Amino acid sequence: MMLDPAILSLTFPYRRLLHYWAKASLMSHPVARYILSSAGNIPVDRKSKDRRKLFQGTFDALSQGQAVALFPEGTSYTEPRIMQVKDGAAWAALEYTKWTTEHGNSGDPVEIIPVSIVYTNKSKYRSCVVVEYGKPITMDEYKAEFLSPDEGAPRTAVKRLTAQIERQLTETTINAPDWDTLYAARMARDLLWPEENINLDEFVVISQTLVDLFCTPDLVPNFASIKRHLLTYYSLLQSTHLTNDVLTSLPLPPTLDPHRPISLPSRLATLSVLIRDSLSCLIRLPFFLIPLAVHFPSYLLARFGARLVEDEEETQAQNKVVFGLLFLFLMYPATFFFVWAFLRYTPIGAFVAAAFVFLFAMYHNKLVNDNYEHAKRLAATWRVLVGVWAPKKWDLSLNALAQYTSPQLPPENPWIDRSRSKSRSSTPGSSPNLNGSTLSTVSPPSKSRKKHRPPSRRLIRHVLRARIEAVKSLASLFDQLGRQPDKRVRASSHLVRLFGGELDSDKLSPTDGVGGTVAVIDEPIGWRSAKEVLSFLIQRGAKIGGLERRVEGDWAAVSSDGEGEGIEIESDALKEGLTWVPPAHDQS
Repeated sequence: MMLDPAILSLTFPYRRLLHYWAKASLMSHPVARYILSSAGNIPVDRKSKDRRKLFQGTFDALSQGQAVALFPEGTSYTEPRIMQVKDGAAWAALEYTKWTTEHGNSGDPVEIIPVSIVYTNKSKYRSCVVVEYGKPITMDEYKAEFLSPDEGAPRTAVKRLTAQIERQLTETTINAPDWDTLYAARMARDLLWPEENINLDEFVVISQTLVDLFCTPDLVPNFASIKRHLLTYYSLLQSTHLTNDVLTSLPLPPTLDPHRPISLPSRLATLSVLIRDSLSCLIRLPFFLIPLAVHFPSYLLARFGARLVEDEEETQAQNKVVFGLLFLFLMYPATFFFVWAFLRYTPIGAFVAAAFVFLFAMYHNKLVNDNYEHAKRLAATWRVLVGVWAPKKWDLSLNALAQYTSPQLPPENPWIDRSRSKSRSSTPGSSPNLNGSTLSTVSPPSKSRKKHRPPSRRLIRHVLRARIEAVKSLASLFDQLGRQPDKRVRASSHLVRLFGGELDSDKLSPTDGVGGTVAVIDEPIGWRSAKEVLSFLIQRGAKIGGLERRVEGDWAAVSSDGEGEGIEIESDALKEGLTWVPPAHDQS
C-alpha cells in the first residue's frame, strides 16, 4: 500500500523522516535497494529467528534519535473492525529497551505512538482523511516483566503491550461487529448529515456512536425493520452509483410529476431550471475542453486501475493515483519539451515552458474542483428524471430487484488470522458466552458475489421509494427513543468515559492466549442514555427534526401510472404494532 505511508509521512509532526519497515526480499534488486534505502526504509528479514538480528536496523535508527514507522496489522484489508494487531511493534520496542539497558545507552527511551488513519470514503479518490495521534506509550510498565528471568514473562509483557496498542487504535477508529451494522450506521449518518457537512474532528466519534446505537439489542420494537430499510437504501445506492447527498440536492419539485394536472407553463418553468443548469455546464465546457482532453487518458487509466481491484476497496483509490500519475509523469514532461521546442530551446523558453506546464496543471485542477460536483449532480438529476418519467414496465420487478436490496460485501482477506481475531475482546453488539469468546447477535452475512449492474432508469423509482422508507424508519427510531429518555443504549467503553454513562465492570474478564499468557483484556460493556445520545447527535448537527418533514421528490417514488397514494413501511412493521399514516397529497 502506498497511500497510508504517504499520509503518515505528510502528517507526522515537525516533518521528521520516518523509517519504514520493508521486507528484506524487496532489497534484493540493486535499483530497488537504492530507492528504498535512500528513502530511509529498514530491511526486515521476517524468516530470521534471531530477534536482535531481525531488529538491528531498527536499533540503529532509534539509537540515533530517529523515528521508525510500521503498520502493526500486518496487511491492508477491508473489514468492519480492526481484526488483528500483531506483536512486532511490541517486540521491537521492548527488545530495544533491553538492548539499551545491556549496553548502558543513556539516550531517550523509546515510546510507541499509535496512529489511526480513517478515510471517509476510502474507495473514492480525493475523499477526506482523519488522522489522529494517540497518547505515547512508554515501556516503564512493561520493562521489568520483559527483563524478568521467569519463563514466559517476556511474551506476557509483549502481549500486554500489544493489547494497549490495540486498545488505543480501537478507540480512534470505527469498529462494528458485522457489515450490516456498519452499513446501517453509515446510511443513518448520511441521512442525518445529508450535505456531508459533518465535522471531521468528530467524524470517528459520531460514526462510532451510531454503530453502537445499532448494536443495541432490542433497541425498539421494529428495530429489525428499521435496519432492513436502511440497508436496502444503502444497497440500491451502491447499485446505481448514486449517493444520498446527490439525491438530497436534486431539484425535484412536484411540478415535474407527469401524473399531476399541472399547467404547462408551471411544468416548463421547472424544466427550464434544469435546462439552464445544463446550458451553464455546456457554456463552461469550451474553457475546460483543452485541459480535459489532455488529461482524459489519465482519467481513463485511473478508472481502469480501479476496476482491476473492484473487490479490494482499500486498493481502488491507490490504483487511481498510481495509474493516473503514470500517465501524468509522461504527459507533463512531453508538454514541457513540446513548448520548449516551439520556443527554439532557449534558456528563457525553458522557463516559460515550465511556467506554462505549472499554470496549465493549476488551471485544470481549479476547473475540476469547481465543476465536478456540479456536473455530477446535474447528471444525476437527468438520470432520475428519465427514470421517473419512463414507463412503469421499464422498472425491475420485485423478484429481480431482490438481488440489489442487500449490500455487496467485500471478499475476505486471506492474510488475516481469523482464528486469532475471534478471541479478541467483545465488541458492542456481541455478548460473551460461558467460555469467554463472543457470540454475534446478528447472523453472519452470506458470501458476496459480483452483481450485474442494471440500467439506472430501471432502479430509480425503487431507489426513491427506498429513500423515503429509510427516512421514515430512521425518524421512527429517534421518535421512539425520544419517548424513552431513560432507555439505555449500547456504547463503547471509551465513549462512556468521554461523555458519561455506565460501565458493567463485572463483565471485565481476561482472554487467555497461547500458553496461558494474557493476550487481550476485555473492555467492560458500556451504556449511554437515549436522551444523552440524541442530545449528542443534535448538538453536532444531526438533522433529526428534518427527518419528519416531507421528502422532496417523494412524488417520484409513487407516481408510476396511477400507483398508490403514498408509501407504507412494510407489513412487518405493522405486525410489530406500529402504523405509518401516509402523507397527505395535494389534490389541487
